[in-house]
Order: sequence, then C-alpha cells, then structure tokens
Amino acid sequence: MNVSIWPKMIALVDMNCFFAAIEQRDHHAWRGQAVAVTNGRLGSTIITCSYEARAFGVHTGMRLREARQYCPGLIQAPSRPQVYAATSTAIMHALQQITPDLEVFSVDEAFLDLTRCQQLYQGPRDIGQRIKQLVKQASGGLLCSVGISGDKTTAKFAAKRRKPDGLTIIHPEDAARVLAPYPVTELSGINKGIASFLRRYGVVLCGDMHKIPISILAQRYGNPGRRIWLMAQGLDPDKVQPQNRAPKSIGHGKVMPPETKDKRLILVYLQHMSEKVAGRLRQHQMQAEWFFIGIKTSNGWLKQTLSSGFYTDDGRLIYKMCRQFIHQCWQGQGVWQVQVTALSPRQGQQYDLFMNFDEQRARHEINEAIDSINQRFGEFAVAPASLLERSEMPNVIAPAWQPSGHRKTV
Repeated sequence: MNVSIWPKMIALVDMNCFFAAIEQRDHHAWRGQAVAVTNGRLGSTIITCSYEARAFGVHTGMRLREARQYCPGLIQAPSRPQVYAATSTAIMHALQQITPDLEVFSVDEAFLDLTRCQQLYQGPRDIGQRIKQLVKQASGGLLCSVGISGDKTTAKFAAKRRKPDGLTIIHPEDAARVLAPYPVTELSGINKGIASFLRRYGVVLCGDMHKIPISILAQRYGNPGRRIWLMAQGLDPDKVQPQNRAPKSIGHGKVMPPETKDKRLILVYLQHMSEKVAGRLRQHQMQAEWFFIGIKTSNGWLKQTLSSGFYTDDGRLIYKMCRQFIHQCWQGQGVWQVQVTALSPRQGQQYDLFMNFDEQRARHEINEAIDSINQRFGEFAVAPASLLERSEMPNVIAPAWQPSGHRKTV
C-alpha cells in the first residue's frame, strides 16, 4: 500500500475530561453520571466535570452551589492529584512506544512528533488509532481525542474538533483552508488582548490574517507575534520539545472561601503559597529575584511584581513581599483566590552581599533540613507554626506538571 509521507507530522493527544473520567473509572456507580471534581471535600469551585455534567450546563470554574442548581444530582468528587499524576505518567510512558519525540504539554495533553516514525504505519489514521489504543490500555480504559496535522497549533485545533474519543486529521496542505473560517481565538495562545489588537486591523478569522503585515505583529509582540501570524495559516514553526528546559516561572495559587475579608486568613494563604513556591524552587535547585503576587476580588485581580533584591529560594522572604503587597494594595475587598509566582527562576545559589553571610548560610541549612523531612514524611510535615491554620484542601496539579517534575516548555 502506497502511503504519502508528510514533510512534518505532529499529533496532539488530549485526554477527555481527564480527572472526572478517572473518578468514573474508579467508581463504577458513577459511570454515566454527572460528576464534578473539586479541590477537596470543602472545595467550592469545580476543577473539571464529566460530559454528563456538561450536558446540564456545568463547566470548569463554576461554583459548586451554582452547578447544583443546573444539575441537582451532581456528584462531587474530591480531587486526588496523586492518582491523576500516576495515571498521566503511565500514559506518557506508553506514548513513548510510538516515538521518543514527545512533549508533555500538561497533565492531560502531549505532543508527538511523528515525522521520523510515520513510515512504520499505514498513514496518519493508522497512527492515530494506535495512539488511542495505547492510551486506553495504559490508563485502564480512558478515552482521548487525537489531532494530527503538520504543525502543533493545527494539531491542537484538530484534537478539539471531535470530543470525546475523536480522531481528526488535517493534511498540512489543507491546514490554511480548514482554519480560515474559524475565529483566531480558536487557536491556542491567542487571548482576548491579542484578539482585540488583531481586530483593529480587521483580523477576526484565521483567514483574515493576510490583512495585517507580519512586521506589525513582530513589532508589538516580538517572536511570538511572528508565530501568531504563521499559526493562523497552518504554519506554526514551534517544534515539539522533548528536552528538559528551565521553567519560565514557578507558581502556586489557591481558591479561598468566597469573599474572604479576614486579613489574617488571607495572609495565611499567601504564606502557604510562598512556602510552596520556595520549596519547589529548592527542589529544582533554582532561585528567583522577581515575584508576582496577586489576589482575585470580585472586581478582578489586584497584583504586583516585586523584587527581593537578590536571587532567593527562601519562603520567609517571599512571604515578606506578600505582606508588603497586602499593606500597599489591599483595601478590605473580599478575596476569592491568591497567587504567588517566581518569575524567570535560574539555576544556582546566590547570597545577598548586604546581609550577614552566616545567617544566610544557617537559613539555607534549615531549609535543607525541612525539605529532607518533608520529602520523607509528606509535604508540610514541618512548617511554620502559623500555617497550622492553612487550608487543608489537597494540592492541585500545576499546569507545568510532567512525569519527571516541571514541564519545561513554553
């Protein structure tokens, strides 16, 4: 059988309602039922939900109380991050049977560069079916959607076309034509701000991209702007990146009880996030100088980017900036969510030249000892006393998750 060889062949594997599907897999009585996963039994916000729940209008980010108005029989499933991570790891390892050129994009998504292995199969449909079969076997019966095309953006677009359990193939020669009638916001990475900028030049659909010179986008957004121009025409130049690269940020956020106005409790949450970010920095032997700190209110985010003055991985110093932020920016509004993120972390260790070296060294050794104990006995087995009142909700899986630690991709 003659099979045409594509110049480049990329697949995107997207697990369908991943967390909810795992809960239905492990709880037979929940199969075919409306299930919503929340961050612990006390969680008030839906992380994800099953297709049965979505049929009632329930969606990610909806408050549980509101969701039950749409779907009174909604089953609440407290999240189990360790189970989800273990299942994802099994899937990612299985996909390496197809090709080692695999990029873990998130806990439930992966790109595969099939260019070098396509001759082993009877075309893209054969490869897609093999991928779906491997995923089902490795995950204990879970379904996925697969998109295959000649570039990452079009492959991701294709995977969204048929859910659940879909397989969509867009030949590279057809990509521009297929994308043309769809809004640019259908493409991964084009947010409302970028879409608003494009509208000024008459670009609403992918097929409108010819109306704006690539130089205008490059001037406004740099290399990402050039990529946007090419993405809309099925020519995304971004490569599948299986190699580990340093993360561009390390952050943690947590949803709070709605409209929290207790300053002490807000600070407890921020301290919790500060220590988690610091622990992750130390885990990856990294430090950061600049930190994003934000709280979400009913009117949007209050946020600041603050500098510690030197590179650090110490939770106390990060929390000190959080206290400074609250003092300067918060005026008693109800808070819904907190976020602390280390920006542009780098490898290595650095001490502040203007602080006592022995004190810094002692603090470093204390952190090492705490990390060692927590690694052995569980996260926050040892923690600041003020965190005894922290939220007991389980951790969520970071967007940068990958089987070996952080996702090292854009």
